[in-house]
Parts: sequence; structure tokens; C-alpha cells
Amino acid sequence: MNMMKALSTGALALGLLAVGASAQTSPPPGGGQPLQPSETKNFGDWQVRCYPIKSPSPCDMYELLANKQTQQRIMSVSIAFMPNGNKHVIQIGVPLGVAIQKGLTIESDTYTSPQLHYRRCDRGGCYVEMLLPDDALSGLSSATSPARVKVFAEGKPFEIPFSLNGFNDAHGAMQDLARKKTQTASAATPPAAGDNTAPAATTPPAPAPTPTP
Repeated sequence: MNMMKALSTGALALGLLAVGASAQTSPPPGGGQPLQPSETKNFGDWQVRCYPIKSPSPCDMYELLANKQTQQRIMSVSIAFMPNGNKHVIQIGVPLGVAIQKGLTIESDTYTSPQLHYRRCDRGGCYVEMLLPDDALSGLSSATSPARVKVFAEGKPFEIPFSLNGFNDAHGAMQDLARKKTQTASAATPPAAGDNTAPAATTPPAPAPTPTP
């Protein structure tokens, strides 16, 4: 499903370097990843990934948008499920050069998010990492056309479309796998007596691999 329209060449600061970017379900070549998923399943333009680590969110659903010619990452979207608490977390990665103070928004034909703030930047880009509200998840689930992320750079807004093809199937599979892996991990390593360790106070990011530059 080719859902990416031509991106403005005026967005060079964002790294949107070539027209005709497309959805992909695996990272672009170039540079190894510190942790590889132990299990992957593809659903349309989304990939469900589970990792061989003990984590409150052991699996995520992931979509990568990359330049067709250079394979440079344009945007990544990762949504992970935390069975304990029935919560979702989202990570959106966009290129460097965005206007940090303006944040970004997620839009579809059924949902428009408030302004979402970047949590961090590194040499690979800038990232929104946060709990995903239920209305955002239901809005994306019921959308009938591709969604988009709106960012700002050079004083102008830029829209980066992303596919929702396979979104609902990927979400269901991710939840099932995350629940199974969490139950297995809990059964294999029961808590020690008197262990009162509390969950981390900060919002855990989705378990996306470290982006390549």
C-alpha cells in the first residue's frame, strides 16, 4: 500500500530528502542494533516485535518510514502494551531540525491529538515518548485513511503520513503476545519475600531499537 505522498524539498532540515517515501516494517540497513527482537510478525505495514528481556512492555508494534533511495529514516512509530495496568506507551521518532517548542500532533480522519512534547533528542532524531491515551488508540483504530504526524520546522508545518494498514491486527497480536510473555516471566521469576520495589516513576518508552543516524 503506497500511502506516502511527495514531501516538500523545503524540509531538508528535517531530513525529508527525497520524494516518494514509503512504509517499511524493518529498520533500514546500516549500523547494528544493540538488541534484536526474538520474535516478529508482520501485519500490513506494521510489525509486531517481542524482545528477549524482562520488561513491563515486552512487545511493541512498529512502523518505519524511510527514504526509498537512501533508506534514511524519516519517521518511526512504536506503540507498546503494558499488561500490568492495561496501558499503552508510544514513541514517535522524527528527524533533527524540528521546532522543539512546538512539539507535534497526531491526526487522522477520526482523531486529532493535543500538542505532544518531545521528551529527548539524540544524534538520530527527536522523540515523543509518553502514555498513549485511550481516545488516541481508539481514534487510530477506527480511522479509514492514513494518519499523519504534523511537525514544525523553519517556521512551517510539515505533515508526515503513516499507514494504518494492519493496525488493528497488529494491536491485537501485540497485546496477546505481551500478556503471554509477562505471565511467563512472572511465573519463572517469582518476587522475593519482602520485595517492595515500586515501578519506575518515569514513563517507560516503547521498546524501539536505537535509531541509526
